[in-house]
Amino acid sequence: MKNRLERRYGHGHLHFITCSCYRRRPLLDSTRKRDLFLKILDQVRTRYQFLLAGFVVMPEHIHLLISEPRIGTPSTVMQVLKQRVSRALRRRRRRNPDQLNLWTEAMDAPQCFWQRRFYDFNVWSQKKKIEKLHYMHMNPVKRGLVADPKLWPWSSYRFYQFGDEGLCDPDPETM
Repeated sequence: MKNRLERRYGHGHLHFITCSCYRRRPLLDSTRKRDLFLKILDQVRTRYQFLLAGFVVMPEHIHLLISEPRIGTPSTVMQVLKQRVSRALRRRRRRNPDQLNLWTEAMDAPQCFWQRRFYDFNVWSQKKKIEKLHYMHMNPVKRGLVADPKLWPWSSYRFYQFGDEGLCDPDPETM
């Protein structure tokens, strides 16, 4: 079967990226884990020099809206981000072996944190950027995690709506 996935880089577009935890398990189900994800995202952003337009971290997936990095590609960024997050959370799990091991609930489950691939949609206009930001910010509301997007601290909503600073602030000068 031919690989039909085609990534379009080098056009100066923003990239709306969706990445799921392995088998959509809620591996980012705690404040500590989501905070750690945001800290690592901020480090990766600095290292690969991309602009972050928006984000949301959900219990079982993430959405990012990023520019093309100056170093590498969005694929490189996602590879490094996923590796660093999974390694950091596994390292913490080893320190506390009494924690429920969601990676190996089933005896035959592989030691995975993320789904192998990620979804990447090129955002080429201001209208699309606003559409994707709205989609991300409303995700926790649609899922029933909060009644209002301002109540979900693991998204860029509060930055845009109230100017609040957090663990990983967006770059408002995108597009």
